[in-house]
Amino acid sequence: MSVRVGAARVRALLVTLISFSVLAATASGCAGGDDEGPRVVVTTNILGDITREIVGDEADVSVLMKPNADPHSFGLSAVQAAELENADLVVYNGLGLEENVLRHVKAARESGVATFAAGEAADPLTFHIGQEGGPEEEAGEPDPHFWTDPDRVRKAAGLIADQVAEHVDGVDEKAVRDNAARYDGQLADLSTWMEKSFAAVPEDRRALVTNHHVFGYLADRFGFRVIGAVIPSGTTLASPSSSDLRSLTQAMEKAGVRTVFADSSQPTKLAEVLRQEMGGDVDVVSLYSESLTEKGKGAGTYLDMMRANTSAMAEGLTGD
Repeated sequence: MSVRVGAARVRALLVTLISFSVLAATASGCAGGDDEGPRVVVTTNILGDITREIVGDEADVSVLMKPNADPHSFGLSAVQAAELENADLVVYNGLGLEENVLRHVKAARESGVATFAAGEAADPLTFHIGQEGGPEEEAGEPDPHFWTDPDRVRKAAGLIADQVAEHVDGVDEKAVRDNAARYDGQLADLSTWMEKSFAAVPEDRRALVTNHHVFGYLADRFGFRVIGAVIPSGTTLASPSSSDLRSLTQAMEKAGVRTVFADSSQPTKLAEVLRQEMGGDVDVVSLYSESLTEKGKGAGTYLDMMRANTSAMAEGLTGD
């Protein structure tokens, strides 16, 4: 009798375990299958914020780059790489910006995922790298930092809306278009406000020196000259030589520049070295040029970042 009871308990336990396994497998299949809602994956956090403004509640938007990260050097986990290949649409900057991520974007594209390179579609400029008055290096290479010009962001945002409407099934196209129109108005207001803010900078002070070459689009849009950069390259993965620093200090002396704008996501050590080269008579002003911060930390959105940068740059260049 006890043997039969024991056997019955074992059978009941096995049935329970099998039922649980079937339910778990079914749930897992639904989570990764066709029943899942529309998904957009974005590589950088600046583009992620712009895309979220456009998509709204119509799809899940996953951003791979964490706040305060460097877009030139951040990498992906295996889980994040899988996200790319399971997306309905991947939005990335392109033009060589996400140097450690582009192979994963290519793999997703080759597996049939729709991808959109925002930088390539935003009328890219080419780098003119080197210190003013010195030889140029990397000239002719496309500059990926288009977001420093809000008018180019307006163009990219409209194209992202087109991509979402075309490739992401299940979204309400009218809602996406309405979101894009509302955000376009905010970007237009930003562009006007930046123009008025920079109008206070005298012509003889409209010269920029940065940690690396990141503000070419801003300079082109608002009438500044790029004197040079501590890292004479479009990527933070390069490093300056002593002759590079010497050329930069000479260019700064000639132009009368005493302010260096350093990216908040990058160490300011090199800018401090430049300060020492010039006898300490250099101000190092931190900007949020390549990455958003966490919410409430100064540059939680693209609009916040650009307003904070504009105020800091205008103050740093006028001495007000």
